[in-house]
Parts: sequence; C-alpha cells; structure tokens
Amino acid sequence: MTKIDRDFERSQQLYALKSMCFTDSGLYNWTFENDNGKNPNMSRAKCYVDRWNKMRSENIGLLLWGDVGTGKSYFAACIANALIEQGVSVRMTNFSAILNDLFSCDDKNEYINKLNESSLLIIDDLGIERDTEYALEQVYNIIDARYKSNKPLIVTTNLSLTELKNPVDTAHKRIYDRVLEMCVPIRFNGENIRCEKAKRKMDTAKRLFDTEV
Repeated sequence: MTKIDRDFERSQQLYALKSMCFTDSGLYNWTFENDNGKNPNMSRAKCYVDRWNKMRSENIGLLLWGDVGTGKSYFAACIANALIEQGVSVRMTNFSAILNDLFSCDDKNEYINKLNESSLLIIDDLGIERDTEYALEQVYNIIDARYKSNKPLIVTTNLSLTELKNPVDTAHKRIYDRVLEMCVPIRFNGENIRCEKAKRKMDTAKRLFDTEV
C-alpha cells in the first residue's frame, strides 16, 4: 500500500469516527489547534488526552461546570477530536437528543448499550433536559449504565457545584451523586465567549453599515 493509499484510508477512518462522535459537523474543527488561547483550563484537556490510557484504565471522568459560554463544550470537543486522532471511539451528545431518541426507540436497552460502546462518552449541558419523571428516570438510567460499563464519562453543565451537591429532590440526587462519583469537577469561569463573539459581530456590522460605497 502506498503512502497516498495509507493517508486516504486514515482520513476515511477519522471521518467515520467523527461522524459517529458528533451530530454537528461544525464540531469537527473544535480542536486544540484552533483554540484562541483564552481558556486557562485547556492545559487540563491536553493533559487528559496525553494521559488517556491511565484515565481510561482508572475510569476517570470530568465534570465541567460553570456559567454559560465559558468554553466547556469547546474543551470537551477538543478532547474528543484529539482522541479520535489516536483512533479512540468517542461519542458526544446531550440528554435532549438522547431523550428524543429514546422516546421513539423500540429497544431502549439496545440504544443505551450502543452509547456505551464508545471508549469515552461526553454528555453536554446536563440540566437543560425536560424535568419530568420520565426524563429524570431515563437520565439516571444512562448515567448508571455508563457507571456500570466502567468507562469514562465527561459531563458539562451550567449548574453550580453547590446545586449539584444539594439537589432539590431524590430524583435529581440519584443523578448528581452518580456524576460526582464518576467525574472530577473542573470549574469554568470568566468572560462569556458567546457574548464576546456577538459583540465582535455587532462591531463589524456597524463598521460595514457605516462604510460609504
């Protein structure tokens, strides 16, 4: 096999892994190389990737918590993309998507087992899902199944650590206790990156609109 053939085969394999990981192709470019350098936690993401074999064998997950727009999802996607480059299977999704899938799924256990085939599961935005008895039960089932699979889990949430440690009821407590048992908390704070991007766009638009043709 020539180098061109090998490179093509590798690119196809990486594309397949990214397709299985992300439902949004825009996340393919959320990488360490494209990072703007403003997130002080990014060194921890690189460390997680560099020590993946140990993280995997010790079943060490991460809980990324903090305000909206502080880079939690980008951090998680960088880990996903870097591990995919190493041939590791990763799945990044959220509970809203999972619950939608489960609602129309004939075999819920098969769906959950499929999620846990990935070496790393990343669940984005814990806490934004529907707050019904059915939804909370399914969220717990997903978290508990991951726990029993003995594979790492990364969770992002806008909830504070205080809220996670002091849930409002038993249903939430079951979920949050499992997450805190599986995942090491990392706090994200600082400027809202989304607001910063929106301001840049607004400033650019104002300049463009004010420019005489």
